Amino acid sequence: MNLKVFHKKAWKLIAKYFPVNYIRVCALRAAGYHVGKLVYIGEELHITDELDSDVCSLFIGDRVAIAQRVLLILSSYPNNSKLRNIVKTVFGKIAIENDAWIGAGAIILPNVTIGEQAIVGAGAVVTRSIPTRAIVVGNPARIIRMIEDKPNDGS
Repeated sequence: MNLKVFHKKAWKLIAKYFPVNYIRVCALRAAGYHVGKLVYIGEELHITDELDSDVCSLFIGDRVAIAQRVLLILSSYPNNSKLRNIVKTVFGKIAIENDAWIGAGAIILPNVTIGEQAIVGAGAVVTRSIPTRAIVVGNPARIIRMIEDKPNDGS
């Protein structure tokens, strides 16, 4: 294992298990991911990507909330299976825009953008991009409604 792979793997482990959010966020940045300001990263965030290359990317915007045990898949292939000769390897990116909220246990697949102020329900499997201010649930994730502004009546 080369030093770059060891470095990224170590920072990802710290980000996954450290009990303080600030340290989890700093560890993700140190691992090479873009993480915005005032972000919350729940414990056991798992990111699957290529450790020894930069073919994948992760962007997390400002004020994003990611609950515990979320899985972000940036790359996927059948490892040593004979299928590897038949099925193409998927390398991709994930972008989670400002103010989005990702519920516990959600899975986000490669080449997906979660729009600004979108909500991904707990346990949802996101297979395609989610528009701004959409609420999605299920497997595969589907829009159940859009968030609309409500006037603040002061109560």
